[in-house]
Amino acid sequence: MSEKKFWKKSWDDGITDFDPELWETTYIDAIRPTFENFLNKMAFEFLGIEITFGELDKYSNQFANFLIDSGFQKGDIVGHNLPNTPQFMIAWLGTLKVGCVFSGVSPLLSSEQMQYQLSDLGIGGKKVGIVTLDAIFEHRLKEIAPKLPQLELIITTNIADFLPKFKQVLGKLLKKIPTGKVIPLEGKKVVNFMDILKNYSTELPDVELTPDDLAYIIYTGGTTGPPKGAMLTHRSAVADLTIVMRWLNWEENRGGGTALSGFPLFHIAGLFFCENCVFLGWSQILVPDPRDTNLIVKKIEKYKPTALVNVPSLFQMLIKHPKFKKLDHSELDVCISSASPFPLESKKELESIVGEGKLLEVYGMTETSPLSVMNPYRGTRKLGSIGLPLPNCDIKLVDPVTGKEVGIGEPGEICVKGAMVMTGYLNKPEETKMAIDGDGYMHSGDVGIFDKEGYLRIVDRTKDMIIVGGFKVFSTKLEDVLTAHPAIEMIATIGIPNPDRPGSELVKAYIQIDPDYSYDGNEEALKEDIIKFAKEKCAPYEVPKIIEFAEELPLTLVGKVDKKRLRKEARG
Repeated sequence: MSEKKFWKKSWDDGITDFDPELWETTYIDAIRPTFENFLNKMAFEFLGIEITFGELDKYSNQFANFLIDSGFQKGDIVGHNLPNTPQFMIAWLGTLKVGCVFSGVSPLLSSEQMQYQLSDLGIGGKKVGIVTLDAIFEHRLKEIAPKLPQLELIITTNIADFLPKFKQVLGKLLKKIPTGKVIPLEGKKVVNFMDILKNYSTELPDVELTPDDLAYIIYTGGTTGPPKGAMLTHRSAVADLTIVMRWLNWEENRGGGTALSGFPLFHIAGLFFCENCVFLGWSQILVPDPRDTNLIVKKIEKYKPTALVNVPSLFQMLIKHPKFKKLDHSELDVCISSASPFPLESKKELESIVGEGKLLEVYGMTETSPLSVMNPYRGTRKLGSIGLPLPNCDIKLVDPVTGKEVGIGEPGEICVKGAMVMTGYLNKPEETKMAIDGDGYMHSGDVGIFDKEGYLRIVDRTKDMIIVGGFKVFSTKLEDVLTAHPAIEMIATIGIPNPDRPGSELVKAYIQIDPDYSYDGNEEALKEDIIKFAKEKCAPYEVPKIIEFAEELPLTLVGKVDKKRLRKEARG
């Protein structure tokens, strides 16, 4: 099935596999035309501050020259421990310009988690640096720094450093801006970020880069085990963004777009969209807190973005915002949703607000740079489908148990092959062998089904499948059905061991009640009503045996429902 690429018949007219020579370059060379052609155009906006591409180019050159002055060379690693801020954009580009490797370090990591990642990055003798907030330095980083001999460089900043002085002072007085005390650390070079922009050359450093050079080491948590660092080259990054840009016909709108995304830039989804925006010369609206829907609505109203890119849970939050419903969305071209399943009822509601046909679901993973499947830009977009395999990308579905390829209409693990696939996991050769098979296919851990037209639908994670008396319950499919009940705003289903049937599981549903749903407060009666609804819509083995209401479902860093945490809590 994979060799025939039967899905090509559903591609938009004019879409074909592209010449691989297009990505025989580096990201830094690929974006050079942006800085030549859109010098005075806004590159990004942050809390009222606008930075042009010309300024971004000069600032990032200064950061790159600072790294060279600090003894960092091609292949050394810089962790970026920041929310979506101007400092992040500058440090990201500056890191790549000097040939160093970028690694996103979530600001929400605990001290122990941060220590693990920075230690893992330093194995092999590469120098490691980190750009972090002063508050994180004081409360987490300084206590673990002595345990990290490879961590030679620490650059500190404050989230408000680019804001006018009066806003900085006022924000700190009102304690709306987190701050921390920065002190010298023995054996480490500790530098203030803003000092770099005062003291270093704005000229582009002369560093020879190749497509094979590592650009990113992005950590992915996975369902089990410690996080793994996926190694992505400049070639894989440029390949994926080139394919996606042409798939979406965005190259026709160079310099003309404005984008807003709630994805954190340290995550592969936010980073990829940021890469695309700089490549295309589009303006970005930086969102430091994706849960601040009031801010997002204000920015949409002012800048009228042509593209919104978010995780489904953020789109669901916006749907509930009364002002979002009243905004003029006529200039909005597309809403791109990724990272987790989007309930069908919520999709319909979103399109009723922003316009029919504007939602475009995509699929990817950290290990594939990230996108490998998208709905067509002009052609049929099937709600509930993640779309069609992209050009220059081969996909096969295999039985998770036997490893044999399955047929059309049968569920199988999604396996991806192409230039966008990672070179492997950092310091983890055995895990790499388990993830990438002998034919070069990356095994995703996601279970999907192809229809006869080549559209792919996700039905579950292999780790999220629930086994009830030998029957497979696909939690994603079940959640999609149950979300149609008017009381359910968000839902997550997991399997817990059945004490009466060893080897079998019980379906447990965690439900966040829609605040607009009216009922008499009798939760037991509501549970019975939901179970009755499930019995009408689902097979007997799919019906939840346990329902628990929650004020809020736990979310991961990018807004996915955290089933790993729910399983841990449920199993005690």
